[in-house]
Amino acid sequence: MTPEAPQTAGAPTLSVPASADQPRPKRKSREGASFREYAESLLVTVLLALFGTSFVVQAFKIPSPSMEGTLLVGDHLLVNKFVYGGRGAWYDCFLPYSEIRRGEIIVFKFPFDDHAHYVKRVIAVPGDRLKIVDQQVFVNGRPLDESYKVHDAAVYDPYGDNFPPANRFFPQRNVRSEWAEDLFNHVHHGEIVVPPLKYFVMGDNRDHSWDSRYWGFVDREAVMGRPVMIYWSVDATSDDYTDRTVRGRLVGLAHTLTRLPVKTRWGRMFRSVR
Repeated sequence: MTPEAPQTAGAPTLSVPASADQPRPKRKSREGASFREYAESLLVTVLLALFGTSFVVQAFKIPSPSMEGTLLVGDHLLVNKFVYGGRGAWYDCFLPYSEIRRGEIIVFKFPFDDHAHYVKRVIAVPGDRLKIVDQQVFVNGRPLDESYKVHDAAVYDPYGDNFPPANRFFPQRNVRSEWAEDLFNHVHHGEIVVPPLKYFVMGDNRDHSWDSRYWGFVDREAVMGRPVMIYWSVDATSDDYTDRTVRGRLVGLAHTLTRLPVKTRWGRMFRSVR
């Protein structure tokens, strides 16, 4: 997959507790059934991970630290591509789907490169008013509770930490020129107003994230899905994902395989993403 890039898990089953009059199943039978269910789930997950893109789920790996400490470089995710519907696809009327909500993590196509896939957290949805004052995010006039975010005390960005800027003459370091020109078309009374069918997203690693503050909104059509689970995690750095050539990918794959047993973050495997 491409930088910041995406495989479905089955629907959860409900277990009905047995009444007091019913005989309790033997522990061995319960343990056998649990092991079988776990093995089946593991097999499905591995198959999805190995075969990559599918109709419902896509695999995605984290190549940068912009979502730490929620997602780490080297986390490999399964992304639910149906959760938000097919954006007008024929199957929308047959499948339940939800609206994109504040606080959800999404995978999307980068607005200026359809081949680049990013993962960020939704901070504001259509119609919301947003501003950032001394690193505190306000949405619709209320401070946003962001227990997930991380700040680097050694980094101060007068633009990203106080957004939108007070006037048009702001330093444009790391800001795309298209966004610098369009930004103030969406500013009203010192707040960004999110247009219809667009979303404002940011990384949890707030001081090391290139996000909507620097390049603008995410279109609804660009949203690919929502990560649901880390199916594998390997101790890696951003440098391991910089060479996108065929040779670079093969070298990276060989390097990963040789360190698989000792570099796998076993404690992160099969962890849900929130």
